[in-house]
Amino acid sequence: MRSAFLPFSALLAGFVAVLVGYASSAAIIWQAAAAAGATPDQIAGWMTTLGLAMGVSTLAFSLWYRLPVLTAWSTPGAALLVTSLHGLTLNEAVGVFIFANALIVLCGVTGLFARLMKIIPHTLAAAMLAGILLRFGLQAFSNLQQHTLLCASMLLAWLVCKRLAPRYAIVAALIAGIMVALLKGDVVTNEIDLSLALPAFISPVFNGSALVSVGLPLFLATMASQNAPGFATMQAAGYRVPASPLMSATGAMALLLSPFGGWSVCIAAITAAICQSPEAHPDKAQRWKASAAAGLFYLLAGIGGGAISSLLTALPLSWIQTLAGLALLGTISGSLVQALAKENERDAAVVTFLTTASGVTLAGAGSAFWGLVAGGVCYAVLSRTRRA
Repeated sequence: MRSAFLPFSALLAGFVAVLVGYASSAAIIWQAAAAAGATPDQIAGWMTTLGLAMGVSTLAFSLWYRLPVLTAWSTPGAALLVTSLHGLTLNEAVGVFIFANALIVLCGVTGLFARLMKIIPHTLAAAMLAGILLRFGLQAFSNLQQHTLLCASMLLAWLVCKRLAPRYAIVAALIAGIMVALLKGDVVTNEIDLSLALPAFISPVFNGSALVSVGLPLFLATMASQNAPGFATMQAAGYRVPASPLMSATGAMALLLSPFGGWSVCIAAITAAICQSPEAHPDKAQRWKASAAAGLFYLLAGIGGGAISSLLTALPLSWIQTLAGLALLGTISGSLVQALAKENERDAAVVTFLTTASGVTLAGAGSAFWGLVAGGVCYAVLSRTRRA
């Protein structure tokens, strides 16, 4: 590809977007797949499917619309799966993926997205997300007790880089952690496999309880915490894109790839902002080239999905947990700010947050579902009381 068509600044922005995306959440995807009972080979196949799916969709949207449109997996959704898939079989997990993605397609085809977001108070959706992610934030610091050197070095690298170059803070923590793990001999290199990992078909099983307790919160978390911010990011950068076609296309792709581990394809927000910035290209109309470059790097990451999965398997679990927690700090703080933004809805939001964070399971339904139920009841009762 000629440099005149793809300037170095656009190429670099695309590379950084993919690097930050993988560095900040690949560890969470690995934990989610492991929670579903996937074997290391199956996890590698999932990473291949996700990389290729994001590469094809990002490249196609960028070339078609000539706009910097990036796709990503749902990091908040992955965090929810880590805490919610225990006790389910891998086949039941695939059934959950299909159910959630079918609802996303329905929202895209019918244009129900805006109306759905009005039904569920935004404060409660944000509180549910904060409750889901609380565990990850705690893990970023709880590992200090037994893995002091590794976790402290990652925290220090993150803090220093957050002050000097915030965009690369997670990358700095990742590199620092790997270096310390290598020096301590905590990396199991004999298990690293660089061969191509082919996705395997997993037949779905639809468990009604799992669809309600996991599938519905997964759908809500994906829509409220990934797709909505993704579209808001593009609008803030001055790019207008049709929401329904993009949502239908990404949902349909994820729906088709769910049995192969492609459980989520969404509109990116944080990584998309990298390709939508002036650093990517001085000409706003040419910044789609940065997202097109990101699509190419996604494809390369998909081909190397087996290597990425092997690396995550070889590294200490404390490294994965600390990296995931640091990557989600911004999302946790942002969710709490949104959850507590409206004074007259704070009580309901706090109930949602605490119920979700408690991990309670009732009647087969997980805490994320009951968090919305408990918060919704409080919201309805308190709102009626205030009106009276």
